[in-house]
Amino acid sequence: MKIRLAETAEEIRVAQHLRHDVFVAERSTVHAGQNTIDADKYDAVCAHLLVIEPLAQDASRYALDDGSLVATARLIGQREAESLGGFYSADEFELAPLLARHPQLKFLELGRTCILKHARGTAVMELLWQGIWDFVRRESYDVMIGCASFEGTDPTVHAAALSFLGQNAKAPEEWQAKTLPGRNAMPPLTLNQPKDAKRILAGLPPLIKGYLRLGCYIGEGCVVDQAFNTVDVLVILPVKSINPRYFARFGAPA
Repeated sequence: MKIRLAETAEEIRVAQHLRHDVFVAERSTVHAGQNTIDADKYDAVCAHLLVIEPLAQDASRYALDDGSLVATARLIGQREAESLGGFYSADEFELAPLLARHPQLKFLELGRTCILKHARGTAVMELLWQGIWDFVRRESYDVMIGCASFEGTDPTVHAAALSFLGQNAKAPEEWQAKTLPGRNAMPPLTLNQPKDAKRILAGLPPLIKGYLRLGCYIGEGCVVDQAFNTVDVLVILPVKSINPRYFARFGAPA
């Protein structure tokens, strides 16, 4: 398998098909009136990462010239986001104070990360991280942000995990961002016992576990996204906070 950026409108279209199938069809939700693609205004200005299997499947809806798409993620730069009124995650979280505290830093939003069922494993996730990290270094971004999700729209189902994140990865004031007024759906925090930590960590969504390994912070509160059938938390990952041991695998900052 390999990872690269989408180069044509047709390749972006294939990524939108895959996103629809994972986020909408697989979860049996209705989103934005789309029948076969997941698309919004940000797709035209962002970079689309593609993970591609080498075997071409001409009849597949995921077929590309150099193989078959199995995973995708999109990267929205701060300048591009501002041209459209702000980052996608600003619909759920108060990002303005966070950005104002760090006017000298460049922010990059990660989102729409999804993997086909048959490819969900460590190898594909690590390829996505490598592609994201290469992009961050190439474009000299300082901070990565984005929504990460739990499946379902009942936060109480994830109360233990949300409490774990609140206790172990809470963003310090310098990096804090809260949910928008009226959007917070955080259940009451519970005190996790040390013996529970390993079990809770193992049960976290793979994307959130990956962020935590890198050294991310989690914003305050969570938001229910009815359209995508998820409970969302905000991830904040300053490059300077990334665990140095991962540089041996992905490469140190430039």
